[in-house]
Amino acid sequence: MLDARPDPDALLAQLRSDAARSLRGKLRIYFGASAGVGKTWAMLSAAQREHAAGRDVLVGVAETHGRTETAALLAGLDALPMREVDYRGRRLAEFDLDAALARKPAVLLVDELAHTNAPGSRHAKRWQDVQELLAAGIEVWSALNVQHLESLNGTVGAITGVRVHETVPDTVLDEADEVVLVDVTPDELTARLAAGKVYLPQQAERAAQNFFRKGNLIALRELALRRTAEHVEDDVRGWRVEQSGAAGNGEGGALQAWNTSGAILACVGPHEGAAQTVRTAARLAGQLNVRWHAAYVETPRLQRLAAQERDRILAVLKLAEELGAATAVLTGSDVAEQLAEEARRLNCATLVLGRSAPLEGWRRWWPATPTPLPRALAQRAPALDILEVGHADSSRRLARAAINGMRADEGDHEKAPVHWPGYAWATAISVALTLVCAPLAHVLELSNIVMLFMLGVVGVAMRFGRGPSALAALLNVAAFDYFFVPPRLSFAVSDVQYVLTFAIMLGVGLLVGQLMAGLRFAAGVSTSRERRARSLFELTRELSAALESTQVVALGAAAVQGHFGGHALVLVTDAADQLVLPGSPPEGFDAQVADWAFRHGQPAGLATATLAAQPWHYVPLQAPMRVRGVLALSPSQPRWLLIPEQAQQLDTLARQIAIALERVHYVEVAQRAVVEMESERLRNALLGAISHDVRTPLTALIALAESLQTLPSEAHAEAARAIVAQAHELHALVNNLLDMARLESGIAGGAVNLRRDWQSVEEVVGSAIRAARTSLGNSIVQTALDADLPLVEFDAVLIERVLVNLLENAAKYGAPPIVVGARAEPGTLVLTVRDHGPGLPAALLGREQKLFDKFTRGETESATPGVGLGLAICRAVVTAHGGEIAAANAQGGGAEFTVTLPRREPPEPAEAQL
Repeated sequence: MLDARPDPDALLAQLRSDAARSLRGKLRIYFGASAGVGKTWAMLSAAQREHAAGRDVLVGVAETHGRTETAALLAGLDALPMREVDYRGRRLAEFDLDAALARKPAVLLVDELAHTNAPGSRHAKRWQDVQELLAAGIEVWSALNVQHLESLNGTVGAITGVRVHETVPDTVLDEADEVVLVDVTPDELTARLAAGKVYLPQQAERAAQNFFRKGNLIALRELALRRTAEHVEDDVRGWRVEQSGAAGNGEGGALQAWNTSGAILACVGPHEGAAQTVRTAARLAGQLNVRWHAAYVETPRLQRLAAQERDRILAVLKLAEELGAATAVLTGSDVAEQLAEEARRLNCATLVLGRSAPLEGWRRWWPATPTPLPRALAQRAPALDILEVGHADSSRRLARAAINGMRADEGDHEKAPVHWPGYAWATAISVALTLVCAPLAHVLELSNIVMLFMLGVVGVAMRFGRGPSALAALLNVAAFDYFFVPPRLSFAVSDVQYVLTFAIMLGVGLLVGQLMAGLRFAAGVSTSRERRARSLFELTRELSAALESTQVVALGAAAVQGHFGGHALVLVTDAADQLVLPGSPPEGFDAQVADWAFRHGQPAGLATATLAAQPWHYVPLQAPMRVRGVLALSPSQPRWLLIPEQAQQLDTLARQIAIALERVHYVEVAQRAVVEMESERLRNALLGAISHDVRTPLTALIALAESLQTLPSEAHAEAARAIVAQAHELHALVNNLLDMARLESGIAGGAVNLRRDWQSVEEVVGSAIRAARTSLGNSIVQTALDADLPLVEFDAVLIERVLVNLLENAAKYGAPPIVVGARAEPGTLVLTVRDHGPGLPAALLGREQKLFDKFTRGETESATPGVGLGLAICRAVVTAHGGEIAAANAQGGGAEFTVTLPRREPPEPAEAQL
């Protein structure tokens, strides 16, 4: 029995999709075959019903075109004032996007979805404004005619003879939540046009003779119905997929029947009809619900195309991206081989390419005519379905703002300038070879002279390329014929065999030049790819060692600027999650555009659909968790941003910088968390330690002080002694806390301030025993000091404090007798304090150094007072002297603490007095 449980990954993906949809506004499109079918009227009628039902409906844009019936439907609806824009001395009324975002109604009406905004607007197209409104969670209603769909632009132009320049990507219609078809018959639409309900009388008469012919309207109506049916089919398919994910295998596995077919690869060629090829591939991919790709193969011949033709290719690739394709620029000498390999790599089942123009004249009979591309593809990939697209008068052009000079590279090469010095060198080498070979004509055979001329052609080809090598081949053939082939000083040929020699010389020269040009092209491609890979590798390697955001910012900006030239800025966020702008922004940098890219998580500026007139390109630094900043780039070659490989390189660099910023952020978060945890642990340890050890003597002091009022006079002395003992105990606790704070502040500031002097070890030991007498009580203290201990340089007060703490520790946790020892060893002084008690706790054996941590006691729960700072103070003082302190169980029982201090030979008595 098959497992009927739902796929967890599918459920998780569905939950994420539902969550994203819940935050995004809904889009309803009123779709029609042409103007005049009643889209705006239907939209306003529905808005009146929603308004009557109590919803907040706002009219952003409503184009009534002077129709009274449509204008009457605006009554009672709130309307957004239009924004006036100055353009070439005229005042244009445009949709106010910012006011709509600030108002944020429940339903917003934005008519004319394909409208082109006035220059200077945030977005070039109104459908891009709608995308921003949807991202803000606003439900948008709009209207669209079928001729404005990008994939149908060429088809509608061929049907009607009218080319529509305002288009909308098909993905906008595909992603709409609702598509409402507004349809009328061609006869009814013609009648409405004649009655003046579509255009003014003069315009209506002109439209009836051109666009609004009955045949055109029937065809447009069919396109609108088919496109709506495709959207409904997508809705059904999506519903079935959701049901399949929600219900496991469904009813008898029926829901698993929706399988997608192979992907589509569109071949973008240099011809005029490449845009139609892309549109057809987008349409086919939408109908089959499959992913699709677009590829352009650049050969050495195509590398020499003029700049205008290369701009057209880039425009077609940009069109493919807008229609939802993944684009790529391939390089190689064999177009069919590159396309077949790309189709295999992408697992594409269908290849769409433009139909080649038929051969004319002598080309049809020329035996060297190359194999047509479809046949070559069929030979290299027999399983690949090949679809040829008919020719259409449709082309794309780049905006002039995007076309500035650009350095030649594998993805974009200007037409190579004529290399006149190379031709001059080819001529000079041919003349030099003729002069060198002329005296040798009676010594060498003509075949050897031919080899010398061919060697010159090879040298010119290697150094100067195809053109100069062809010239050298022609000149060498002419010189060989004129000066060396009988009859000399004449182009006449007495032996017909020399004609073959001339042909071979010329063919070899041309072939070598062609091969060298191909090698140069391949070397340039390899160099460019290696450069991109190296820049990415170096940035990844350097970012892996960065520990601060400032390092990431500097490394990222340097890497992007090194690859693209120009200027690059990496902008990060502050603690308030606001973009930190540069103090002195460079020329052309716009902080508002950078902030928009950061808040919306979308690229903006140069070579994008948002504020494309800007001279800077802004890329959000999108990390796995959130946007970490913005990468701003003003490249030296702006057209690079339109090349798919360069755009992908920039996106990869931006992602690496974003990931590094997120890693550094979480490293800082982890460090703060560790510090906070350690501070919390120390605070709890301190509170736990002093809550008992400070409160106990204070309670005793209060009780003894109160008892003085009731005790007889002869008992006052005993109570006073008890008060003094408890005060000494509290004084010792406070001293330990203060000493530890002083030592810690000294260590944090750099080093503990030691007052070193030459001291007598015996005197320091004796003073320590006297200072600890109160804490020692009746415990016996013995000394085991070497008889000839030298003077040692140290801070007597601090070392005395170390010995006092060790003696008090021995008295608290050990048993008498307590033995204090001191001996001199080469280069060190060893002090020991030993007791004869139970020794160190078993839990600390093997990790005795833990005893010297702050707020650590030998026994966690003990009635013995203390906050666990005495031994920590000892280690801090000994470490400040450059020594070591250790604890261990002594032979015969008890614990022994050993202090090892560095020492040097004491000075002479006179020097010591100084």
